[in-house]
Amino acid sequence: MRAKKASGQHNTPIADRSLDRPLDRIDRRLLVRLQQDGRIPVSKLAREVNLTVTPTLERVRRLEAAGFIDGYFARLNALKLGLGLLAYVEVSLDRTTPEAFEHFKEVVRAHDEIMECHMVAGGFDYLLKVRVEDMEAYRTLLGDTIASVRGVQQTHTYFVMEEVKSTYTLVIPE
Repeated sequence: MRAKKASGQHNTPIADRSLDRPLDRIDRRLLVRLQQDGRIPVSKLAREVNLTVTPTLERVRRLEAAGFIDGYFARLNALKLGLGLLAYVEVSLDRTTPEAFEHFKEVVRAHDEIMECHMVAGGFDYLLKVRVEDMEAYRTLLGDTIASVRGVQQTHTYFVMEEVKSTYTLVIPE
């Protein structure tokens, strides 16, 4: 979501240049509800926000066009799919040049086992979220892909023993 909370104020409407008005209470309720169930029928969504179907659909389309809704997806069960190993990997590069960063990002984007990649500030350069079948698959990914990228100096891996919380739900600012 591209919306940003106004500096410290909780009741200030969120504005976006592609919307002709700030987000209101109904827009926020639509966003919250669509995060819970992106497949909810528009008729049910309309009833829940006390509008008719047409204005509800117009609002949802406006929120999509303005970039507040990036898309819809099905959340799959990784364990049922045999992807039982989840790990976080710290990656340090030996140089921090734009070219080194770009090359690393290109490699990461090409591998679907790397679910997330974040450039971070601190003691290392990137934090990766990786999901694979097992330790052998992880070792292959690490050795053949991550550690073999030109410029990767060091990696540290943290294997997840228990997923306590995993969500894509965002808190919608007032």
